[in-house]
Amino acid sequence: MRYRLLALGLVAVTLTGTACRFEQRLPAASSGEVPFVALRLPDSLIPNSEVGRSIRRGRAILLATRDSLPDHVGNRLRCTTCHLDAGTRENAMPWLGVYARFPQYRSRNAKMTSIEERVNACFQRSLYGKALPLDGSAMHDIVSYFAWLSRGVPVGSRVRGQGLIRGEPLPADSGRGRQVFIANCVRCHGADGEGITVEDSVMGTPLWGEASYTIGAGMARVRTAAAFIRHNMPFDLPGTLTDQEAFDVAAYIDSRPRPDFPGKERDWPLGNPPPDAAYATDASPSPSPSPNR
Repeated sequence: MRYRLLALGLVAVTLTGTACRFEQRLPAASSGEVPFVALRLPDSLIPNSEVGRSIRRGRAILLATRDSLPDHVGNRLRCTTCHLDAGTRENAMPWLGVYARFPQYRSRNAKMTSIEERVNACFQRSLYGKALPLDGSAMHDIVSYFAWLSRGVPVGSRVRGQGLIRGEPLPADSGRGRQVFIANCVRCHGADGEGITVEDSVMGTPLWGEASYTIGAGMARVRTAAAFIRHNMPFDLPGTLTDQEAFDVAAYIDSRPRPDFPGKERDWPLGNPPPDAAYATDASPSPSPSPNR
């Protein structure tokens, strides 16, 4: 509790709205939604204190997760592989406001989940790694950064641009997706999805194989991957793929081999998995086979 109160006492950040490129695809803002804050936060705004040092350490961990916590990351991804611009880019699963939305109910495990538990789910599922100690210094630093980004966001509200814009699902064809991948993705992610490494630095994310995310990760769901790709990829030309191309290439990427996630059969224990879940669970029938997957 003391740590939570400390994190909430961070420096104030002024909230200002910015235009959303895909505004027409979003519903009208509800009374519980606040404007998106496109932050490019200079270090000068971080307090020169123990809290500020914790914020900086948390940001550093998220930017270089494997180098910072090699015993807890099993692949070649980092937290900001998916949460772009250090978690500040709209419609790319930004962390702005997320601190104000926890604890929250998660249908995947059918229980209330703390923000620390949610972080560990990403370490295990997306980073193919091991959970952090809930009361350890690394977790404290990560949550400090989240709290700082969420300063001024009312508890329970949703920040405009938070999460992903999930369009209407389209029938996906992984064969077409392979052609989209060759034309648009190979230059960064490699012909075999292995990523591009320059001087031991990953320049393009591994999209499948042992160096990529597990089948239990959110990105292993075609609709989630398509939403991310549609608005954020190609990295140098974001938003240039059509909805159909995004679904097709997502289907191709998620059809490729990747690490298993032991225990995935216990997901969605109430038997309510999303329609694009990539695997069967104990409480639900097997996913319908797709001729294109």
